[in-house]
Amino acid sequence: MKYLPLVRYLILSDIHANWHALEAVLADAAGQFDSILCLGDFVGYGAAPNEVVNWAREKVAWNIRGNHDRVACGLSSLEWFNDYAQAAAIWTTENLTAENRLWLRGLPRGPFPLENFALIHGAPLDEDEYLTSAAAARDALDYLEPALGFFGHTHVQGGFALRRHRVQTISRVATSATSTVFEWDPETRCLINPGSVGQPRDQDPRAAYAFYESGANWVEYRRVEYDVAGAQSDILAAGLPPLLANRLALGR
Repeated sequence: MKYLPLVRYLILSDIHANWHALEAVLADAAGQFDSILCLGDFVGYGAAPNEVVNWAREKVAWNIRGNHDRVACGLSSLEWFNDYAQAAAIWTTENLTAENRLWLRGLPRGPFPLENFALIHGAPLDEDEYLTSAAAARDALDYLEPALGFFGHTHVQGGFALRRHRVQTISRVATSATSTVFEWDPETRCLINPGSVGQPRDQDPRAAYAFYESGANWVEYRRVEYDVAGAQSDILAAGLPPLLANRLALGR
């Protein structure tokens, strides 16, 4: 029998053009992974869209698109964005290189199957849906095939696990810690959210990410401090709405 080598994945989502946060995550995770997966929203809100996309084009093995990626490359209208997101989307579209805009247009939508799991931006049936409740997660987990999915979009680290008709909400890393491991048994179906690298919204401003090993029944959630002031300064210098800078320090 031929055995495939185990692959340890670095799982990222919602970088949102925050180069300072991405640099901190990569430094924190250095030497601990074999391959990188990203669940979408490379751009939007932050001031470094080309830097982030250039990096992803070279370094990330598997990518899917997010809603901000679709808007920035002209695949979707920005009418559903609030005023601040619209301003950021317009600025991003104007500042992206033609090559990076084309790359974003070519990103696949989720769910994207890979090994024993799927990559998802919002939800399995709707890439723009926010999975924030156990009830919504139950519907998604009933539909999801395979039994493990990694999703983003909410900017909230954690996720949901379904076993014997009961849904468990998975907690993020505590603010007093830098990592936590969530384990499940083979009968459990899971939707795992690594959290947002560049725009956390779970009251913890630290950049969020996760590790997963192929075939495993566990995920390691991580948080790392980054240069929030530097990211804020870049946003303000680009002429983007100050709210987009201020919220980084609050994690919401």
